[in-house]
Amino acid sequence: MTGSRSIVKINRAPVLTLWAAVVAQRLGFARNEALTLGRAVAGLNAYSKGVRLGIFAPSPKKLAEQRRKLKPGRRLHVDLLHRAVPVKRTPQGIRALAGGRPIAPASVQHYLESKFGSALPRARAAMVRLARSRSPLVLNHAAYSLYVKFRPSVAAGTRGWGAKGRLDLRRIAALAHR
Repeated sequence: MTGSRSIVKINRAPVLTLWAAVVAQRLGFARNEALTLGRAVAGLNAYSKGVRLGIFAPSPKKLAEQRRKLKPGRRLHVDLLHRAVPVKRTPQGIRALAGGRPIAPASVQHYLESKFGSALPRARAAMVRLARSRSPLVLNHAAYSLYVKFRPSVAAGTRGWGAKGRLDLRRIAALAHR
């Protein structure tokens, strides 16, 4: 990979979505299941950061409403990149939930295509190589710290919120060789 083909200008959310989906697949989830898990991890991560930066404030009214809507029975979740992702088994397989509803894998794929553009196959291939360079057990524990090592750098605080940075695919490749 040389020069400009190895650098992608992109913000962090789609990078985390793709990486979490790749990790989920390496851990044994089907591709469509993994896509929804990746999107949910990125959403949970963004919300957490938004609360930390004061962009979002948890609403006691909304929390009470969610508690009332909670159906009796077992709540299921998948632990992925240090996030507890709520999931539901559907006739099509496991689907991560957003707002209590299953995420559509096709919408995640479209989102990734729109954000990465023609770089998506190269970025996915680099991430797959990195994921395969670790056993599933090791990857499960190290996935988020690996992401921190290759994610696009952006300004700290609210200045960096949604800003694009440089994703270096060579950096991902180098991590796979360690």
